[in-house]
Order: sequence, then C-alpha cells, then structure tokens
Amino acid sequence: MWQRVSKHSGHHRRFHLGIVLAIVAPTGPLARAVAADAKALTLYVAADGRDTWSGKTARPAADGSDGPLASLAGARDRIRAIRKEAGDLKQPVTVSIGGGTYRLSEPFVLTPDDSGTAEFPVTYAAQPGETPVISGGRAVGGFKPVEVDGRRLWAADVPDVRDGKWYFSQLFVNGRRCPRSRLPKDGFYNFAELPDLKPDAPWNVGQKRAKFAPGHIRAWSNLGDVEVVVPHFWVDSRLPIASVDEAAQLVTFTRTSIFRMTEEFSMRPARYWIENVFEALDTPGQWYLNRQTGILYYVPLPGETPDTIECVAPRLTQVVHLKGDAPAGRPVRHVNLVGLTFSHTQWALPADSAGAAQAAWNVPGAILLEGAESCRIERCTVRQAGTYAIELAGPCRDNHIIGNVLTDLGAGGVKLGHGTASTTVADNVIADGGHIFHAAVGVWIGNSGRNTVAHNDIHHLYYTGVSVGWSWGYGPSNATHNIVEYNHIHDIGRGLLSDMGGIYTLGVSPGTQLRHNRIHDIESSGYGGWGIYLDEGSTTILVENNIVFRTKTGGFHQHYGKDNTIRNNIFAFARDGQIQRTREEQHAQFTFERNIVYWKEGPLLHGNWKGDTYKFDYNVYFNAADRPVDFAGASLEQWQKRGMDVHSRIADPLFADPDRGDFTLKPGSPARDLGFEPIDLSTAGPRKPLPK
Repeated sequence: MWQRVSKHSGHHRRFHLGIVLAIVAPTGPLARAVAADAKALTLYVAADGRDTWSGKTARPAADGSDGPLASLAGARDRIRAIRKEAGDLKQPVTVSIGGGTYRLSEPFVLTPDDSGTAEFPVTYAAQPGETPVISGGRAVGGFKPVEVDGRRLWAADVPDVRDGKWYFSQLFVNGRRCPRSRLPKDGFYNFAELPDLKPDAPWNVGQKRAKFAPGHIRAWSNLGDVEVVVPHFWVDSRLPIASVDEAAQLVTFTRTSIFRMTEEFSMRPARYWIENVFEALDTPGQWYLNRQTGILYYVPLPGETPDTIECVAPRLTQVVHLKGDAPAGRPVRHVNLVGLTFSHTQWALPADSAGAAQAAWNVPGAILLEGAESCRIERCTVRQAGTYAIELAGPCRDNHIIGNVLTDLGAGGVKLGHGTASTTVADNVIADGGHIFHAAVGVWIGNSGRNTVAHNDIHHLYYTGVSVGWSWGYGPSNATHNIVEYNHIHDIGRGLLSDMGGIYTLGVSPGTQLRHNRIHDIESSGYGGWGIYLDEGSTTILVENNIVFRTKTGGFHQHYGKDNTIRNNIFAFARDGQIQRTREEQHAQFTFERNIVYWKEGPLLHGNWKGDTYKFDYNVYFNAADRPVDFAGASLEQWQKRGMDVHSRIADPLFADPDRGDFTLKPGSPARDLGFEPIDLSTAGPRKPLPK
C-alpha cells in the first residue's frame, strides 16, 4: 500500500532514516489523558521501517531483527492486533511518524474498529522537527531534452497514461504548482456571439457552442484534452472542445456550460481562457500531457536539470478516510491526526458535467471524515491538493479542526456537509485556493448546525470566505446556531467571479451569529462583492461587532430575509455603494442600528429601498470625500419622516487612521454618544499558542 521515498528536493527537507526522538503529544484533554497514564503505548513509523516489525523501537536493530513500522496502515493493523489480543484498548496509543514522503496507492482508511475512547485516544502524530508527507501522488521521472517545432522542452514517458490507466491535470515540480499551457498568456478572450441564444431565453440556459474572434481558437492537436474555462456568475465552466470550425469561428463543446455564457444578466459575451494546448507550450514552468502517447512535456525553469527536480502528479482523490458505519450507528471516535502533511490529490468532473455547483460543494476533500465523532485534525498541513482540504460528511459531530495550514488547493479549505453538527474550525490558515474549482469556499457549512468557525485567517480565494446555510427561501433548515467569530477574511474574489461575500448566508438560521470578524478587500468581477451578504431567506441572524472595509459592491447586503439584526459594526470604503437591500417583502426584514458607515465613493444606500420593512437608527454616517449624504435619494430630514435614523447623525466618527485600516475611535467620537461600543479585533485570526 505504501511506497517509501528517500529523495527530496526543492523546499522539502531531507529526512533522517529511522531517527525518532520522541512523540508529539496532543494538546487539550487528550494531552491530559496521555499524561495521566504512564502506560501509554507508542508505535514508531519510519521510512526505513518494515510492517513485519513490531514498531516498538525508533531505529532498526543492528541485526535487522526488529525496528519501526513502514506505514500508517502497518501501524493501524498492529493496533488492531493489540486490541484483539487485549479485548479492547487499555491505554492511549500514539503512532509517531518519522520524516519523509510516504506515497499511497490507496487511501488510508480508519473504521469504527480503529476508534479510541475519551480516556484512551488513538493519535497519528509527526515526530518533533520532522515533516512526514502523506502523498496521494506518484513521482514522474526520466525527463529528456527534446526539440519540437523549435521549442526546447523536456519529455518523459508515462506508460499508465498511454494505457488509459491514469490521467492527471495537475503537476508539482519541486513543491511548486505548475500551470498547464494557457491562452491568452494573460487576461481573457471574449466570445464574439452566442449562436443559439434567444434574447428571451432564461438566464440559466447553458451553451454548447460559441463564436470566437479570429485566431483565438484553432483546430489544435488533441482537441478533446483542450479546455475552455468560462468564469461566470458564481461558478465556472470547464468545456472540453469537440470540434472547431475556424472558417465560421465556431467552437462546439463536449459538455454544456453551467450557465449561459454572458457576463452578469446582460447579453454581453463572456470572458474565457484556454488550457492545455500543446502548440502554446512555450513558457518556463508550464507543462502538457499527451493522453494518446503518454508523453509528459515540461518547459524547465532556468537552472533546472532533469536529475535535480522532484516531479509529482496526483493519483488519489482522498489520502485519509475516517469511515464510520452510519446504518449500524458506529462512528469512528477519538482518532487524532497531529502535525502531519497531506498532499497531491486529484478529482475530475463527471463526464456529463462542465463544472462544480455553487461553492464547489460537490468537490470532495483530501481528508474525509464520514460518520466521525470527537476526532481532531490539529497542526496538520494540506497543500498541493486538487480538492477541498478537509471534508466532514454526515453524520459527524463534535469534531475539531484546529491550527492547520490549508493552502495551494484546487478547491477550498473545510466542508461541513449536510447532517454534520457541532464542529469547531479554529485557528487555521486557509489560503490560496480555487486553482481548479474557482467557486470553492474557505469554510463551507451546508445544512449543518451548532458549528463554530473562529480565529481563522482566510484569504486569496476566488469566491466566498465563509458560507453558512444551504436552504433557499424560508423552508426548514438545520443550519442553526452557527457562530462565525474573530476571523480575518480578506483578498476574496480577486476580480474573477461575482455574487460573493466575505461571509455569505442562506436560509432560516436562528441562533446564528456573525461577530468580531475583520473583513476587507472583497473584489468581484461584476456585481456582488460584498463584505457580509445575507442571501435568500437569511433569517434571525445577528451581525455584530464586525469591521468591514474596501469592498467592491458594499459592506453589507441583504437580498431578502426576516428579522435580522445588524448592530455595532463598521462598514467603510465600499465603492459601488455602502449598504444594499434587494427584495421588498411584507415582513420585518432587518434592523440596522449603532453602526458606523464611512466612505468616499458611491452612494450610501443602493438597491431597492421601497417600503418600510426595515429599521435604521442610532447610526453615524460620514462621507470622507466631503460629498453630500443622501438616503436613497432623500435628505436626512425626508428619511427621518419615514421613521428612519431618527437619532442618527451625519458626522466624522474620528477614526485613528482609516486609510490604513485603523478604525480605533479617537476621544470625542460622536458614535460613542449614540451607544456605539469600540470594537477590539486584536485577536482576530489564529491565536498563538493554540488554546488548550
């Protein structure tokens, strides 16, 4: 099941074969349980171990008679044998893993029979100072210089690709994600027209053909492996080419686009780019895989040589699977992953699909917890994955995802799926995601309740930072009592997609609170780059003590919903407008009170402000560009006659240095007179050291 690799290059550290100094002790209640029992069992895993050995020693014996185990699977099986002999676990067990890269041929699976208990947990942990990498990929080597049409490339033979046993769309060289060839080199093309689209067609009707500008698409070799990528609304389509008519400038795809290929709700043709064109392979660091011949081509970076690079391509969708038995009511319990690195996963769209749905919610996780309870993933790293990093699928509850680094991801960070509950996602860095599935989210909470998402640093994603809820309108929802607090969410959207938020909500959500979050730099392509976005049916949500600034479309937006409270927040420096409402409804929609709104561009209120099913009061408004302030076209006096902002003021709130993101109130701020309480976000983002 395992292939042991002893060679590292690039940013990977070289490991020391079989040298194990000590175990990594877990934190919190687990640490106290281990410390209280002097008979705790440690099994060792090392790159030069053997699964026929006992695993009781860190080093091989001089005579080769015993030593560490070779794999996590070997350690799991040894624990099973110990459990069978003793009748059950009688002590905590720690599997202490040495440095190196362990390449999996299949996912590492733990079942209910591999569970620990609250008193005697089972922990798989890295050794101090070591970085064991659990990889779902395979090394690719044997590169030789070749010249093709005047281009100097490297080429390697991959027989399993030629034989139809393997195909991959990601490549990592010396720990660096390498892009496939791309056209145009920078920016986008635009389709010239959409031949089958009638002006009165529904906006979500997909396309299978498109017309392109002269020369943008050609009848290249291996057209079936060329993908046209169309970012659109809040998703993107990946469209393999079926045929190209260069004379008619018409391209036909093998799949239908997720949405009609227009920008926003207009008929303007969509942007797109093209990936995996062999004839365009000429940029150092790029690559191309020929499915028919099994030849992998790579354009080396300056200084690279075939014998000094580590080239890895992914094979597995999952590297770890905690697989409970839901029908039998037997979860996996009290299993912990500590300090490990997981890399190199791949996931391809089904043959009949051109893209993942909203939030890329159907893209799996490299680590999958399915029917798990009271398990921990702590201080681990997931990187260079083609999927989400971590997925919890129902029924899961009372699990902890603490202090991890989830980065360089094909999709997003953490998925809390339907039927899960009471998960803590805290003190993680979730960054640099959406490389393949651009609509993925930093933390996605589906139809799941009583979760806490706290003290995370979530940034550089193409869609939303945290998404909560999965019910459109006012139907039943289990996404209740979710807490999103003290997160630093920034650099979201990056100008690629639309209709997003730093925090995004859906559905009836009693008990849900969005509080003490620092949210900034939300940049959409067209409409919908909001800081906090209460979308369809968002109901009974408290939005309190957040600081939101530098957003494209607004600091706060409610599409439609009921009985929400937006209180004691700072919304600053949005461009298209500051506060937005969309749908008029005949029930109480939200209360907006004791907030500060500070801006230089755009109107204060934009969207639909008909009716009076919302309430504004005790707010401070200030246009720092010294422009007049109006309220959806009305003066403050006219607005107050509608019963709005009766006690509010237009005045400088006296921020310390708002242009540099310091919204501390100076003495004498008029906001204090209206009951505004200072917001302290000094602890937003990951805490160090981690709380016990």
